[in-house]
Amino acid sequence: MSERIFLSSPHMSDEGYEMEYVKEAFDTNWIAPLGENVNGFEKELAKKVGSKAAAALSSGTAAIHLALKAAGVGEGDIVFCTTLTFSATANPIIYQNAIPVFIDSDYETWNMCPKALEEAFIKYPKVKAVIVVHLYGLSADMDKIVDLCKKYNVVLIEDAAESLGTYYKGKHTGTFGDYGIFSFNGNKIITTSGGGMLVSNNEERIAKARFWATQSRDQARHYQHSELGFNYRMSNVVAGIGRGQLKILDQRVEKKNDIFEFYKRELGGLEGIEFMPSNEWNEPNYWLSSMILTGIVRPTDVMEALEAVNIESRPIWKPMHMQPFFKNFDYVGGDVSEKLFENGVCLPSDTKMTDGDLKMVVDIIKGLWLK
Repeated sequence: MSERIFLSSPHMSDEGYEMEYVKEAFDTNWIAPLGENVNGFEKELAKKVGSKAAAALSSGTAAIHLALKAAGVGEGDIVFCTTLTFSATANPIIYQNAIPVFIDSDYETWNMCPKALEEAFIKYPKVKAVIVVHLYGLSADMDKIVDLCKKYNVVLIEDAAESLGTYYKGKHTGTFGDYGIFSFNGNKIITTSGGGMLVSNNEERIAKARFWATQSRDQARHYQHSELGFNYRMSNVVAGIGRGQLKILDQRVEKKNDIFEFYKRELGGLEGIEFMPSNEWNEPNYWLSSMILTGIVRPTDVMEALEAVNIESRPIWKPMHMQPFFKNFDYVGGDVSEKLFENGVCLPSDTKMTDGDLKMVVDIIKGLWLK
């Protein structure tokens, strides 16, 4: 093949919604960091997920950083964090000179294990915040996690970078905690090329986050700064792309679901394959269709066979407690996240894939069972 099939690449709307907003920004010369697209994107995203307020930022990582700052996390504070995630979830804990403690997953959700979380609360009763991740668009078991955070009076931050459009018991992920974050990186279900959003029902804290994200510039004729600031605001052009993408979010979720169901139907009967878990309370966006392999065929076999014909796939995230940078921080739980990493593979889940592309992928994988 000459044309690569990607894991998950940017996909602009067929209707050209994004260009309408971007053109407006150019026509009005509002290409600077702030403007009507930023304001509109914040309001429209907040309305879509059912949150009272939102701050459009330069990345999901920036959103996690400001959520931690808004939660009062500082030097020496302990923050519980899902271990099975991308490093962007954990890095902001270090930005705040705080101490991460990583929490194992469970097989029922592939996300933070409530039992392990409770063990961590018992071990570290003075924890400041919890960061829970909704991995690959699968919701964590939020009722149990929310109850534990309320029991121990701890701030809950939801990393919903991968789960925009996912529901838990009829409610959007990212809206159960004190703060929620979304990512619009190029590989996410909708994209602004790069960007993120911090949401909360605490409008005062969101206003403060916007202040910090705009270099903490005080209201004065001259440039005055009474607090440490950050250059974290989303640009008006980028926000225009986001406003257009938000209009087709439901279409993207539907396509991701179709891709997952195709893989599950075509490959689920092969020996040693188990797909992402499904729960009656979870309506995933299936951002990446993922499976674990427990038989003779290994994840590297699948990835190498696909790469040989220019098709992208990827391992499951390597847990944070196994990463060289984080290896000296504590970890609570068993070996679930390690086993998911060892046996997991993410299949190409690009919303531009055709039926022929999907058939090619499954035919290559099926062929490994015939060798």
